[in-house]
This record gives sequence, C-alpha cells and structure tokens, in this order.
Amino acid sequence: MNAQLDVLPRKPRLGFLGTGWIGCQRMQVLADSGIAEVAAVADAHAGALDRARACAPQARVARDLQGLLAGGDLDGIVIATPSGAHAGQAIAALEAGLAVFCQKPLTRTAAEARQVLAAARRADRLLDVDFSYRHVAGMERLREAVRSGELGRLYSVDLVFHNAYGPDKDWFYDITQSGGGCVMDLGIHLVDLALWIAGPAEPGTLDARLHAGGERLGTPVDRVEDYATVQWQTADGASVRMACSWRLPAGCDAVIGAAFHGTGGGAALRNINGSFYDFQVERYDGTATTVLASPPDAWGGRALVDWAARLAADGRYDPSADHLLEVAQVVDSVYGR
Repeated sequence: MNAQLDVLPRKPRLGFLGTGWIGCQRMQVLADSGIAEVAAVADAHAGALDRARACAPQARVARDLQGLLAGGDLDGIVIATPSGAHAGQAIAALEAGLAVFCQKPLTRTAAEARQVLAAARRADRLLDVDFSYRHVAGMERLREAVRSGELGRLYSVDLVFHNAYGPDKDWFYDITQSGGGCVMDLGIHLVDLALWIAGPAEPGTLDARLHAGGERLGTPVDRVEDYATVQWQTADGASVRMACSWRLPAGCDAVIGAAFHGTGGGAALRNINGSFYDFQVERYDGTATTVLASPPDAWGGRALVDWAARLAADGRYDPSADHLLEVAQVVDSVYGR
C-alpha cells in the first residue's frame, strides 16, 4: 500500500468519512487545492453521499469506515462523524496504515486521546485535528509576536466564543456521545489557541464554572453545559480567562475572540459584525491599533490542506501531535474528569 511509503510518488489518495456540511466544505477546499485526490467517500445517509458525489464525482462510494478501508487504495482518511465515534475510527484507520485528519474533538477524554496517539506512533502515521482558527490570516504573525517576546512578558489571555444558536443534531446533547457541551464544541478551539500561543497550563490552577439552562452543574459533569467560564494559569504565569456558550442572547450571531496582552503591547483575533467567518487580527500599542490581517480570507479548510501537504511530503508521525493530548487534558479538567 502506498500509505506505507515515507514520500508518496503521487498525490495522496484520501477517503472522507462523514460528508455532512463540514465534511463537504472541507472536501471542496481540498479538491480545489489540487494537493490531494478525493478517492473515496462514505456516509450512512444517502442524501449526504449525494452531496459528496457532486463535489467528487470520481470518488469510490462506501457506507462506512469498513467500506473505505476495504478498497485498499487510500493513503489517509478525513473523519467528520459524531464525536463519540472519532477515537475508534481514528485507531482503526491508523492500524490499517492510513494517516488521519479528524474534526474536533479528536476524542471525548484524555484517556481516549492517549489511545489514539499511541496508535499513531505505532503505525508511524501522520495525525492531526481541524483546529481551524490557527489558520486564519494573521494568526501565525500573532503567535510570533507572543513567542518572540515582542509583546513583552505575557500576563493576560482573554478567550471568548459565544454562539447565539445551539447544535442541530441530537447527539450533541447526549454527553456519552459528545463528551461535553459548549466547551467540547466551541471552547476546545480556544483551549487549542491558548496552548499553541501562550504555552502549557500550570497543573492545578484550573477553575471551571459550568451551567445548563442557568443552573450551575457539579463535577464530574453528567450532562452537557450551555455556558462555561474557565480560568487557569500558564506555566509562565499568565492568567487565562475563557468564556463560551450556546444560545447566549449576545445581540448577534456570534462573539469570537482571543486577546493576548503583555508588558510591551497586545494582539488579538476578533470576529467582525457577529460573523462566524470574518475575522480581523490586530496589534495593539497603547491606544493605537495596527491591522495585521482582515477579510476577505478563505481560511476554512486550510488546516486540512496543510495536513495533506505534509502527508504528500512525508506522512510519518509528527511529534507536534502530542499537543492534542495537552488540549484533551485541559478539557478533562474543565469537566472534572
């Protein structure tokens, strides 16, 4: 199987497992990039498969993961199924010699994340997750400003993701399937950004307050939350504050932001006019603002294209995937697990 080669002699052949809205959007971006071939698609729902075939009419069609793997013609798999299935599907694909790109969350718990990472190391296959906000234009520049000391000593990180709507699939509200509520769905992006930019969390410093329908939840959490505030301290002493929610009456569709403040200045990602898709990245010096990047910016799908390019170049396990366990451990702490 060509998936066993360190450098592929052709474009990687990818299978897409789950072809709902997000799966098809990512598939179209990948197809437009020309970096990889959409070789197979699988979904249990005929309507979703029809949409996928419109994006990739040449792709082999299957109904499930076993059907994708049975073809023996793939180098990697893109997973966009309900969260509870991610860990088992990722492990099965890795054990079959395929690289894996998964929608967030990779797993519901840190214990599951350890199992997936162990499978990726054993198979020596590339593994990554669609933490897409890293790939908004200007975010690499923001990260460099923090990591290089350009902002001085970082002391404050403020993170927010309020969604005026709730998920439209029943499984999101079943904690055994989803692993959690708005933190697992939305806040996990903010956790990733905080760890990627500001560094690891200091153990024992995390404090979380979770609510459902206005009621404070105890821990360990046994039902999904729709509002959460979380605080922790980084290993370098910066204070991190995060708030996220479903169905918050915020007066707009969404409030999304990640702001980093140091003794020498600040920088932030923020959505514009309540948009889920339009973002601006800014640098702050006192009362002055410099725009580092602004719309239009087709950032959705860049994480997948980046993974596919790395698969084409090598495809072996990348130790940067260990970061996925750090994210899962913070989320576990939020839920009192």
